[in-house]
Amino acid sequence: MPGRGGPAIAADASGFPRGALFDLDGTLLDSAPDMLATVNRMRGDRGLPPMPLADLRPRVSRGARAMAAAAFPDIAPADIPDLVPEFLDVYRQELGRHSTPFDGIEAILAALEAAGCRWGIVTNKPEYLAREILPQLGWASRCAVLVGGDTLAERKPHPLPLLHAADKIGLTPAECVYVGDDERDIIAARAAGMASVVALWGYRLREDDPVAWRGDVMIESPADLLAPARWPRLHAPGGADAVSARPA
Repeated sequence: MPGRGGPAIAADASGFPRGALFDLDGTLLDSAPDMLATVNRMRGDRGLPPMPLADLRPRVSRGARAMAAAAFPDIAPADIPDLVPEFLDVYRQELGRHSTPFDGIEAILAALEAAGCRWGIVTNKPEYLAREILPQLGWASRCAVLVGGDTLAERKPHPLPLLHAADKIGLTPAECVYVGDDERDIIAARAAGMASVVALWGYRLREDDPVAWRGDVMIESPADLLAPARWPRLHAPGGADAVSARPA
């Protein structure tokens, strides 16, 4: 059932949106193993035992500060930002060594490309790190636009990165859909007037309630997006009539 009250998304003849924008970590890329290697090197340098992946994984989409706080719970919150430069330096050394695209992502990107749709990445990861990993994935020449967390004066949940990305690929927000696994992604999409997909396969804390994020659709598995009908058909501002696209 489509949402009511919003403008129709402009789709091409394939049924896919003309533009598909994706978050990176937790949406396209399972980067948690790289992050784990990073924090465990930092912990090892301090004589601490390794941290389990299960303890770090839900925090990956929250960024370097959140992961550093999880890795070093005894450090005062006010001192956590001091760990971020070290985290980013070590992470750059681990970048792409352990991470892989989520199952089904390559098929989605290939389907979008075959349909003539443009896809890009809008992430809060620093742009230089996101740009460095694209060649490792074979995406450098395929990704139509890349916006990092430091590309502009604002980052998600502000809508500016999404608006900028749409403009860069020559589309309006109504012609694009944003796919992300964090509440900030959905807030940014709604503020940009862009339809959204909640990627339920991504990284979430146990207390997170993705239904409350008010995305336009929720998708359990990347492979579900191979069906054009699973993408949102209408943008419903405020998400009151969001569609659940969970598999039946």
